[in-house]
Amino acid sequence: MLALLHTSELHVPVFDALRDETRPDLELRHFVDESLLSRARTLGPEAVTDDVRAALAEAAATGARAVLCTCSTIGAVAEAAAREIGVRVVRGDRPMAAAAVAEGERVVVLATVESTFGPTADLIAQEARRAGRPVTIRTRLVDGAWARFEAGDTEGCARLVADAADTVTDADAIVLAQGSMAPAQHLVRTAVPVLSSPRPAFAAGARAASAD
Repeated sequence: MLALLHTSELHVPVFDALRDETRPDLELRHFVDESLLSRARTLGPEAVTDDVRAALAEAAATGARAVLCTCSTIGAVAEAAAREIGVRVVRGDRPMAAAAVAEGERVVVLATVESTFGPTADLIAQEARRAGRPVTIRTRLVDGAWARFEAGDTEGCARLVADAADTVTDADAIVLAQGSMAPAQHLVRTAVPVLSSPRPAFAAGARAASAD
């Protein structure tokens, strides 16, 4: 069984669909706490460390073989807490960060909330060091997109993100920092590779849940 830690209910059907498409044999259990992101945005990701640790412990207690954290803002907190809990934790945006580094050294990070920039840039820099490759990271906030997402207008959010991505021409990769931005990947017209996290994150989580 793979547990998933989300900060929005809207992520649940996305990962259920990925499971149905690629690993119908895998049991999923979703843990959703929207307050984690709101508090992390206001107080910083470290402020939710205790609650993230508690959520991981609960997932482990219910039989999870691994936990996939789908929120970029608290991903580093979840990885750090995993070492104390003793459960495998997959940071959902790590596979995407590694893919961005592989594309080239100029990476543009798009996000709909500013709190994501620090954790995502740090993660890309980590993956660049691991690969022994140089990287230059630029960030850009997509104004108005998060308000659309919170209101349930996922299509409107995706359109704003895609429009922002289409203005980027001087990059080797564009990273959509939050899983909620993934639908924009199918709307962009730019020639620059646009990367999102849900599909590679689910694949990594499924592997972790199936590993001995």
